[in-house]
Amino acid sequence: MTWLDAVVVSRTPATPNIAVFDLAPADGSTGFPAHTAGAHIDVLLDQQGLVRQYSLCGPPGSGHYQLAVLNDPNSRGGSRAMHTLEAGDRLRISAPRNRFPLAAARRHLLFAGGIGITPLLAMARTLDAEGGDYALRYCARSRADAAFASELAENPRATLHFDDGDSAQLLDVESALGAPEPHAAVYVCGPGGFMDHVLARAEAIGWPPAALHTERFTASTPDPGSTESGSFTVRLASTGVEYHVPEDRSALDVLLENGVDAPSSCQQGICGECVVRVLAGEPDHRDDVLTSDEQAEGLFAPCTSRARSQVLELDM
Repeated sequence: MTWLDAVVVSRTPATPNIAVFDLAPADGSTGFPAHTAGAHIDVLLDQQGLVRQYSLCGPPGSGHYQLAVLNDPNSRGGSRAMHTLEAGDRLRISAPRNRFPLAAARRHLLFAGGIGITPLLAMARTLDAEGGDYALRYCARSRADAAFASELAENPRATLHFDDGDSAQLLDVESALGAPEPHAAVYVCGPGGFMDHVLARAEAIGWPPAALHTERFTASTPDPGSTESGSFTVRLASTGVEYHVPEDRSALDVLLENGVDAPSSCQQGICGECVVRVLAGEPDHRDDVLTSDEQAEGLFAPCTSRARSQVLELDM
């Protein structure tokens, strides 16, 4: 991966536990590579190679990148490291990638839970600039926990819902969604329980899977029907070399340990950096980034997914 040198231009508290970081090129150049709403970047957080992904919430085209990061008490180290940064500090970041773009739809229904507002805020800002038709529902524990609450309170297309508020203002998913529309798209981002609830209600009232777009910040709970973790073999189509993948290791782990040039980032099946194509064999998909159509086309996330067949041949 090619890293870009960045400097923290400003750090602003959005809530007691959420900080907003504005980043600029460290070399003083005019701007970072362009991005689109829904994109994220990797951030290299220490000398040991700790990498985490953060959505870009600033308006595309500004040349700077804006991140909003929750100081999560259950963090695996990323958010704690981010919250040590101050204005003037330098860090290394990747170019943006987007697995959660705005769809080609006439109407966009955005559902954000907690820190899941970050990519959806970028979408709302883009749709405002383009004159797009959308509605944003933002759920948080309280107004004090809601990043960008003041900005969104002024937006007539945004509705805020707080767990500690009057019951009449709590989110009614079915009412917010309405009946399925042929040219509408639904976007959901936030904690796993929030996402699962919105998606389940959407599917129950008939919204087709192709209309539902998601981004998860942590891996979802494995499907109980897909928890077999037996060993298997991966074969590289380019060389014919085979590697044994034991039940306690991922295919990506094994490839990297054997010096294979395999791109990777989150290692949780949520960013899409490591995705490759399966040429032979039957995958057992366990990622949270590929659509069902992409999985059916043979795409495979070796960081989390496994095999139902003895051998998987990869296009590598």
